[in-house]
Formats: sequence, structure tokens, C-alpha cells
Amino acid sequence: MFATAARNFVEEVDHGGVLIPVSGLNDTINLLTVVVKRKRFWKWQRPKYLPTDFNLNDLLTGDTPITPVSIETDFIKYNGTFGDNIQGSVDANILDYSSFKLESKDTSKLQSSFGNLKKEEVDVQKLLRDTKGRLLDMSHDLVHQTMVKPRQVFGIVKERILTTQPSSVIEEVQQGGQCGGGLSFCGPKSSKVSLKENGSLNKDSNITMEIPVHTTLAYALIELEIKHDGRFELCLMSDTNGGFEVDGLAGETLLLVSEASLCTSENNHLREELEQLRDHFNLLSSLPAPTRSSLLQHLTKVMEDKEAVSSLQHVLEWMRLNEKPSLDEVRATDPYKQNIKAIVDLLEQAKSAQENKPTSVLSALHLITSAIDEMSHECHAILGVCCNLTGLQTLERLVHCVSGNGELPVGSAGVAASTEDIFEKIKHLFASSEVSLKRDGDELKTEIHTQAGNHPLVLCIAVKGLASLAKEG
Repeated sequence: MFATAARNFVEEVDHGGVLIPVSGLNDTINLLTVVVKRKRFWKWQRPKYLPTDFNLNDLLTGDTPITPVSIETDFIKYNGTFGDNIQGSVDANILDYSSFKLESKDTSKLQSSFGNLKKEEVDVQKLLRDTKGRLLDMSHDLVHQTMVKPRQVFGIVKERILTTQPSSVIEEVQQGGQCGGGLSFCGPKSSKVSLKENGSLNKDSNITMEIPVHTTLAYALIELEIKHDGRFELCLMSDTNGGFEVDGLAGETLLLVSEASLCTSENNHLREELEQLRDHFNLLSSLPAPTRSSLLQHLTKVMEDKEAVSSLQHVLEWMRLNEKPSLDEVRATDPYKQNIKAIVDLLEQAKSAQENKPTSVLSALHLITSAIDEMSHECHAILGVCCNLTGLQTLERLVHCVSGNGELPVGSAGVAASTEDIFEKIKHLFASSEVSLKRDGDELKTEIHTQAGNHPLVLCIAVKGLASLAKEG
């Protein structure tokens, strides 16, 4: 809840900038706090930032600490309200014997009242003078444990945004659903039996979180480029990345980076990028139907909670690094932990049957969850409404349209049968991924916005992956 409020704040005030939202109230962020930046498997993924319990002075050799000069300025007054209103319905008739209807309505509102905020930043010029000639203690446990793992670099906090008064985050959630079904059949003597069942589920919650004064909402880093002997440089330019000078680990690091670059070329040929990932989608669609159905069911449930999606993605990353995941460390509530555990169990079962495949089920599902993790909670909610065979088939045809010539007959897209409300939700989903979707007579037209970055690719991967799990047969 607090993490979502911090992310919303950063999206509003520094979209695409240098600010990093705080992931939890337990994170202690001060100037010169050491933060581990973990690069991801896929190059288009945003990195993860892991604040540590140490500051730069803790890692330096010598007895003279660095005393940073901080500059404080008023930032902005911030109060924000964000809400989702997702509705959906599914009607199904199976031959002449049964019918099923499902309706759902989810409404959520997150109100952040942070009030007047201030910015505290370090005097970089003085920091440059103070760090000149200083060395890092390469035997320090944090340094050793970080440098032995690929794709991890050090950064130090150079700037942070703080609250100046008691503030609050309020979340209101209303969830409701109705389902009804009927089954009829005839016996040998034409006697007719009918069974009907109707049910409803409603869940409301209202949570208020009081935020103390001097709470950090976001921060910015200076990365460190570190040599073997402990010498280091501050990376002052935005296009200069930090890291450890490596030799023996270079081969392993290059191997992982080359895998990450598979889905990202410098051009914007979306179709070519998706073609390079075709084996991942084909592998998922070739899984046994019960496995696919279970994976989709648990994944759809996890998508209800942004923190649960990130937790699942972390667990799959651990598994890809051959590390045994610990569900005790997962930042998700118990019901979602059970869904994550069920997904892990299904992957373990599928692993033995796919040992000779060049692409693993783990890699394929990690690809999908990585894309979903990059999307907003609002996008998750819209995808959740569409996580059925008909809805995902419609979205997949639209994705083909985006990666094709940008035009599609309305009838063939399956959108003609959608309600106006559902179509507007789908339009919003695509717009959130920098793709415009509009009706033009009997055609649907899509257009990728200029400087869209990787947003269209992320949307296409998420849709095609989920659709692969929903394939018939």
C-alpha cells in the first residue's frame, strides 16, 4: 500500500526521471546510504533497488569519515487520489446442456496525503573532493557478497524526498461478484432434471496508514565504478553505469547479458522482437491442458495484487539463478503466497517433462511475469477481467494488429461483441502501453506512439504469454 503510493508519486512528479520510489516503510534511506542496484534478466526490465544497512563510510578504508554537506529545499505539496473501476461479465453456453454466467465488479481508491515535501541533496562537488584517493574495503562482507553475483552494482544516495508533516495513505477496496449456472439433462425415458446454482461474493476493506514526519518517499543515486584494488569513481553522467571490475566472472556475466538482449534491439521492429521470443510462447501452449489451466488460474489471482506480482517475479528469478526460493521472504499476504507456491510446484512438475527443451518452462513463465510486473496495477485489473479464452483471443488479435500493419476488421477482432465499457477498458490498457486503439468505420486501427520505448513490447509479451496458457486443446 505504501509502496504503491510511493510509485504513484514518482510517476506523477518524475516520470522517466532519476527518482526511485521507496519500496517499504522499513527501508532506511539517508544521504550516502549504499543501495545495491540489481540489473534484470531482460534488458527492458527496470532494475531493482535494494537498500542496505550501510553507508559509504562503512565501506571505506581508513579512520577519517566523509561528512557530506546537505542542501535542503522545498519540493512540492502533494495530495493524490488514484482509483480503478473494473467491471466484466462472461456468459457461456456449452452445447444445449449447461450455461454459466459470471459477473464481477472491483472498485479501489488509494488516497495519498503527503502535504508539503522537501528535497535533501548532497553537495556533489564537495563529495568528489572528499572521495578523491579513498579506497573501498574489498574484504567487507557486503562488497564481497555483491561483487560475486552478476548484474549487481553499488549506488549511494545523493538525493531524497521527505515528508515534513504527519501524513496518511488511505486505501478503500470494494470487490463484488455474482455467478450463476444451470445444468439440464434427459434420462432414458425423457424425464428432465435441472440443477441451478447462484451465488455472490462481496468484500470491502478500508485501511488507513499514518506516515510519520521525515519519511523518505523517493531517492536518487550516484553509481560507483569499482576497481580490483578498491579505487572507485562516481558516475556523474546519466548514461554512465557503475559496476565491479571483473575477470573470472566475466564469462558468466556476458552469458546472462546476451540472453537478456535477445528481446531488445535498438530498432522498433516489434514483430521481429516477438518472433525472437516465439519459442517461449510455443512452449507454454504445448503444456498439458490441466497444467496450463492451473498456471493461468493462479497467475490471474496473483495479478490482483501488485506486490504479489513482484514477489512471484522475484521467486522465479531466484529459481533461474538455481537458488531455492524462500516463501517466508515473500512480500505478499498469505492467500497470494499460496498461489505463488502452487505456481512453483507446477513448474517443478513440468520441469522433468521438458528437460531436453532448449527453452525451459521456468524461462517462459519468468518472461511473462517480468512483463506483467512492469505494468501498472490498473493494467493488471483490466488483464484480469480478460483472462478467459475469449478475452485473451481478442487481445492477442489486437497485439497481432499492433505488430502488423496496424489495421484489423472489427468483426475478426472479437471486439464487436464486447460492451462499450469493456472496449474502453481495452483502449485504456493499450494507451497505458503507448499504443492508440480506435474504431474507424468497420476497421480497428492501432498506432504506436513516438518514443514509446519498451511499453508496447511489454504489453505484447504479457498478452501473448497469457493467451498461450489459455489455448484450446
